[in-house]
Amino acid sequence: MTPSPLQILIVDDEPLARERLRLLLAKEAGVTICGEAADGRAAVEAIRKLRPDLVLLDIQMPGLDGFGVLRELEASELPMVVFVTAFDQHAVKAFEAHALDYLLKPCKPARLHDALERARRLKAPSGVSGAAETDALTQRLLALLDARSPQATTAGPELSAPGAVHLTRIAVRQGERVTFVRIATIDWFEASGNYVVLHSGKESHIVRETLGALEEQLPPAAFLRISRSVIVQLDRIRELQSLAPGEHVAILHDGRKLPMTRGLREVEEKLKFG
Repeated sequence: MTPSPLQILIVDDEPLARERLRLLLAKEAGVTICGEAADGRAAVEAIRKLRPDLVLLDIQMPGLDGFGVLRELEASELPMVVFVTAFDQHAVKAFEAHALDYLLKPCKPARLHDALERARRLKAPSGVSGAAETDALTQRLLALLDARSPQATTAGPELSAPGAVHLTRIAVRQGERVTFVRIATIDWFEASGNYVVLHSGKESHIVRETLGALEEQLPPAAFLRISRSVIVQLDRIRELQSLAPGEHVAILHDGRKLPMTRGLREVEEKLKFG
């Protein structure tokens, strides 16, 4: 008996990324694209309505990101998940133990094929052992969501759950190209609506992420949010200066002055002890 096609939902806010996945999936036998979603809220609705076997889920989306999509769902509603991400390969290894698989952008045909094969095996589990494997996958996914929940970081990113994933590079789009900026080279970030502008030397790039979501992914020993709209790399701060009672600025090594709303003493302590 021929198994039913694998029903797949594509979730990505970038039209080119969705198109690439469609083209790659068109070359795979035994799969059907049951729908697409261009943002997190639409993804939640599509998962509940379409009940896909597998979701190819982008992690970084403005507003409700990939983790937020999964947190909106009940455990019984969770499909098989393959994360699609521009995180660097070292950082993304942390997801491998929790999701069915992960794909690095731009997706490679062979990696997608391997992920689909794993999904097919889990879709038709053989007896008790296969069902247990499927349940175990769901539990690992729930554990990942718990580790990244807002409750796990209410005391600040320094107290994030053990094993939290921290970025080492950030993907930025330049026309049709995607390039990577190493975290160590970034001076500061500033909020711009639902996006972030990163500043690295004389270069600036727009990142499709909110400042709050990005803050959770940065290594807390290296970066600090000094105001509602600015995160700065601590090593780039040359000095702190008081302008008036309650008004302070952080002066970077290149002379740029960044207003601070975070307490002066708190920033001083962070600079001394990391």
